[in-house]
Amino acid sequence: MAQILDGKSFAQKIQDNLKTAIATLSPKMGRPPGLAVLMVGDNPASAAYVRNKERACERIGMASFGKHFPADITQAELEAVIQELNQDERVDGILVQLPLPPHLDSVGLLLTIAPEKDADGLHPLNLGHLVRSEPGLRSCTPYGVMELLKEYDVPLEGKKAVVVGRSILVGKPLALMLLEANATVTVAHSRTQDLAAVTREADILVAAIGKPEFITAEMIKPGAVVIDVGINRVTDPETGKSRLVGDVAYTEAAQVAAQITPVPGGIGPMTVAMLLQNTFNSYQNKANR
Repeated sequence: MAQILDGKSFAQKIQDNLKTAIATLSPKMGRPPGLAVLMVGDNPASAAYVRNKERACERIGMASFGKHFPADITQAELEAVIQELNQDERVDGILVQLPLPPHLDSVGLLLTIAPEKDADGLHPLNLGHLVRSEPGLRSCTPYGVMELLKEYDVPLEGKKAVVVGRSILVGKPLALMLLEANATVTVAHSRTQDLAAVTREADILVAAIGKPEFITAEMIKPGAVVIDVGINRVTDPETGKSRLVGDVAYTEAAQVAAQITPVPGGIGPMTVAMLLQNTFNSYQNKANR
């Protein structure tokens, strides 16, 4: 059986370290770090994510400036709120919770966020820093993947890494981060021919496609490291009960892989930990100016 890469316990360790660092730096700064999470509408999954983030802030001594807006808020109104937060000295990180109602332009909102307060690491300026291997705020989920691989001493240099998925949230930035760590990277996607042949080449296989249990055991090279970024809610047709599964068929994959992340308890908690880390990094940068 594969070794489990436990993102939940490592995320807790990161939060404990942040709590200590905040307690040390707050007296010098005269305030704690602050994170503003903006949520629009009543999506229950989004509401749960936002609550998790707010609770995490509370645990580590970070101020939370959560704002909840009705679904019919206009683009201009939301952009005005972001501009205010850009100017607010108490706020170090700003995040717009996705998905948004269809009438809102998420890219336009992202471009409104000051790059140094871009807690999600998705502003084009921050992605540009990543492309150039320069310091900057990193996209939370890929950043979490890289930190988890580092924590478990997974060697990356010279290894073949295959990332299945090419989204701007995960696939593309993660491919760049793996390249930065001297892995040889292939990005595969829905148009890739003979996907299984490509994934079987991977020493490190990352699934980020949003299809439940899509990666099966025969698509995995024996002894590979499997990182499952997917979070999919599936309903059992017999019982009607729903559960969370990843993009990897976990039970069978764990028989073949050397190391694997579970869902839940793998990359999900790491994403929240890196959101807090990014916000703290912005706060620390102000302290060092």
